[in-house]
Amino acid sequence: MIRDGYFGSQDLKGLRVALAGYFDKNETAKEGGTCHPWHVILYVDERATPEQSSALTEIFLGRAGGTPFENYANAIGEVYAIKPARIELDHTPGKERLRVGESIWVATARAFPTPEPMTCGIPGHDRPGMELVATLMRVEDEPFHWAFSGRCGFSTDFEFRSAA
Repeated sequence: MIRDGYFGSQDLKGLRVALAGYFDKNETAKEGGTCHPWHVILYVDERATPEQSSALTEIFLGRAGGTPFENYANAIGEVYAIKPARIELDHTPGKERLRVGESIWVATARAFPTPEPMTCGIPGHDRPGMELVATLMRVEDEPFHWAFSGRCGFSTDFEFRSAA
């Protein structure tokens, strides 16, 4: 959920984006030494105008450079689809929820106590957050079909910045 932000003249405040994917641990480096183990579907807020949708796609797939490209986008090997969706998000402690259309459902059961402060493992996302145990993590959208419970996830806020 974008609290405040622009892409050029496009105001993106209040819009939401979700990314579903899988990491292929068997992916090996291609010619030139790069490895692209992530395969994803990008969901863009259905309320976005075509211009906002395009901006969000460029940002979150790393095509606009900046922190998304530096942190993860260069590892995306395949984008299966870019889809408009109703994205519902609730960060209320103990009631965290994410729903993306009819494709994705995530709900937390409780915080997972840790002796040390938690930060995200993605370089550049060094803000403190909370490890959570999920009651449900489910994705049903071709080619992804899985459901897990009792797995840990991580919740935090972060900033994306352009290269300029």
